[in-house]
Amino acid sequence: MRPRDGPEIVTATAPAQGESTVSELLRFTGSVRRDRAVDHWMTKRPGELRAIAKRWFEVIRGCGDDVRELLHDGHPTACVKDAAFAYVNAFKAHVNVGFFRGAELADPEGLLEGTGRFMRHVKLRSAQEIDERALRGLIRTAYADIRSRLEAESDGAA
Repeated sequence: MRPRDGPEIVTATAPAQGESTVSELLRFTGSVRRDRAVDHWMTKRPGELRAIAKRWFEVIRGCGDDVRELLHDGHPTACVKDAAFAYVNAFKAHVNVGFFRGAELADPEGLLEGTGRFMRHVKLRSAQEIDERALRGLIRTAYADIRSRLEAESDGAA
């Protein structure tokens, strides 16, 4: 049995233009509107990395009223309701802004890194210029993608 706030992979079939597709969502029953543990995590990062992580997690938080959050695997994770869509994580010299279904996101500016089946991330360094418009677009797209998957899941259950 998994812990109350642990992840759960949910496989749902959602129709897409007359076809069935499978959508695996990472779900967290313990996500909340604003998690103090996330704010505490931010205070424990070094100055420049904290500023980068905090700035971009605020953008993620601002995607919609249904955004929830928690610490997952030791870093801030954002969900649409209970389905994870994005995270930030700070390392020694950079911050990742990551997307749980990032492999499926359109990335015309080529910001995304990674080779996994689902996840991708954007690596941010303090002295590095970043295409902010493109990163904000990826965040909004990741949010909208998970939100539409949840809506399709609800439509399929009705």
